[in-house]
Amino acid sequence: MTKKEIRKLGLPWSESLVRRSFHAISGTINAGRRALADGISSNLAGGTHHAYPDRGEGYCVLNDVAVAIRVLQHEKLAEKFLIVDCDVHQGDGTAFIFKDSPEVFTFSMHGAKNYPLFKQTSSLDIEMPDKTGDEEYLDTLDHALRRVALHDADVIFYLGGADPYEKDKLGRLALTIEGLYRRDELVLTFAKDAGTPIVTTMSGGYATNIQDTVEIHCNTIRAAKQVFFGERADFAGCRSN
Repeated sequence: MTKKEIRKLGLPWSESLVRRSFHAISGTINAGRRALADGISSNLAGGTHHAYPDRGEGYCVLNDVAVAIRVLQHEKLAEKFLIVDCDVHQGDGTAFIFKDSPEVFTFSMHGAKNYPLFKQTSSLDIEMPDKTGDEEYLDTLDHALRRVALHDADVIFYLGGADPYEKDKLGRLALTIEGLYRRDELVLTFAKDAGTPIVTTMSGGYATNIQDTVEIHCNTIRAAKQVFFGERADFAGCRSN
């Protein structure tokens, strides 16, 4: 890789980075297969939505969701796909990859004044102003999910980014940890009520306290357990669970 390519990627090249990137893609592919069999599955990595077909950008080496969708298409396991991207940064690589693929609906809900500077066009883009809090965000997402439901997908890929968090260094929005849990519940309930298999991936998170980022990502899994198996998380004791 050239110095310019490495600068755009934001990560130094190494053999371990290559291995990690391949493993993350494998995780999302297998999560897609498991979701189609079981209704819900998660990859505790992935959501690398800034990667383009020919290059990595923004800490994203390879676009795991895009590769997983192409694999599922090749294996004839699914035909129509919905991507619900709630990372605070637009999924520009994903939007570019599927711009001429009507079978893939790309929905990105992100900060209006955040990275990337030059955004691509998703099937549906919703840009949120700086300092957007829980209620406005969740109300907007709820209305958007009703619109994207019309796509009637065979499987949903959900990027549950931790970076809309109020204390995220790169976020600019103002969601609380509980608000982000409610966001996850909303998306997962949408999938369950529609009877559509769903895959969750992590995507970004850059909180001042790294434990907050960990907690938000853990809460996505807690929300999945609550929605699909009725196991409610106790927020007062989340950090000790």
